[in-house]
Amino acid sequence: MWQEYVNAESTEQVLSLLADKKDEARIIAGGTDLVVELEAGMHRPVGTLIDISRVEDLCQIAVDEDLIRLGAGVTHNQCLADPHIREFALPLALASWEVGAPQIRNTGTVVGNLVTASPANDTIVPLYALNARLVIRSLENERTVAIKDFYTGVRSHILQPDEMVTEVLIPKMTPDQSGVFLKLGLRKVQAISLVTMAAVLTQVKGQVSHARITLGAVAPTIIHAEGAEGYLTGKKLSEEHILAAAQLAGEAARPIDDIRGSAVYREEISRVLVKRGLEQIASGEIQHRLPGNPVLLVEEKSPNGKSGSLGGHLAPGGEPIITHINGVEHTFKAGHHKTLLHLIRDHAGLIGSKVGCEEGECGACTVFLDGKAVMSCLVPAPRAHQAEVITIEGLGDETHLHPVQETFIDEGAVQCGYCTPGFIMSAAKLLEEVPQPSHSQIQTAISGNLCRCTGYYKIVRAIEEASKKRR
Repeated sequence: MWQEYVNAESTEQVLSLLADKKDEARIIAGGTDLVVELEAGMHRPVGTLIDISRVEDLCQIAVDEDLIRLGAGVTHNQCLADPHIREFALPLALASWEVGAPQIRNTGTVVGNLVTASPANDTIVPLYALNARLVIRSLENERTVAIKDFYTGVRSHILQPDEMVTEVLIPKMTPDQSGVFLKLGLRKVQAISLVTMAAVLTQVKGQVSHARITLGAVAPTIIHAEGAEGYLTGKKLSEEHILAAAQLAGEAARPIDDIRGSAVYREEISRVLVKRGLEQIASGEIQHRLPGNPVLLVEEKSPNGKSGSLGGHLAPGGEPIITHINGVEHTFKAGHHKTLLHLIRDHAGLIGSKVGCEEGECGACTVFLDGKAVMSCLVPAPRAHQAEVITIEGLGDETHLHPVQETFIDEGAVQCGYCTPGFIMSAAKLLEEVPQPSHSQIQTAISGNLCRCTGYYKIVRAIEEASKKRR
């Protein structure tokens, strides 16, 4: 899939590599899209894969007087948990909550979502409504472009081979502004959008003075429902005006028929979602859709990796991958071109983490990477260099089981057993984060794990009982 892998340590190093390698190089942050596409042969093999996930200045959220700045390595869970985004860019927080499951949100990045450039990607839609701008850098130049000017079509944009998006600049919502994001998928989690909508309205003395309403997955790129925006300006958010604006928004959609839904259906859903979104703004109930303490499956202070240099270019026959798995240092001279899942199974001999979908859908391969629950099938093996990995084998042993392992046995939560390691890992991390989780928090924690035997009731009960044991 790739010839060499670079765990970058600075933005300048990334830009230098892009300038040198150009079309032969690709940037990877979370890998939730790219690894799947490489495995499926959707891209030609990559010469140099540049990992930016441990470049500290790219993994920060900074707040200025009027702007929120997202670095290229900021994950969806970082956005979801950040109080400034929840207060001043609420539609982005709402969209981040809708992305995948906790393991996906722990690795997938907002900028990765933007650069993938699918009109069905969740976070692009609210950033359009928020008038975001992108900072694009090369080794020699820097430019700032409005997000609406970044895209040229489906999965295409203006980024050049030697450039990268280093920051997203989001104007803070003002006290007289309200924003919302809504999504319809074919299931509650882990779903590609059928239709998404975002809106940011400015209201003065009960009247809309300015409106931005954006739609996703209904055209080649994200679109503004300009007719609806113009219609609402100068009006109150009455039931009559909401219905009329929603109708205009539906007429703005230009969807296609595909396997997930027909064009006619998407047009109607566009109307329905805009109606619901505007009604939520009018009622002021938007904030309640976000949990106060969302389940992240992350240690409170999770490390970005071991201290010290990350080394040079990792490639088969070159520098080894040195990592700590379950507290034991391992040195791998092979496996550089594999995923972390297969490094663990094939080279470390730890077969508890299971090979399931290999697309980040089933959660059977869940491990902890630097304190975060992740899908190891989506993580390139060299990302484990100088990192800490915990697998199901590291939670307990035959004489000292983890409380979750004990209650899975006691409650009969193990059926065929294939999915069990992933469920136990997610549950164990949940209890580290929330010792006494609610039923809803348990459901969120295991939303990225699939049990084909449908043993969910016993699994949830086992996690509830484990929380009592920990008490």
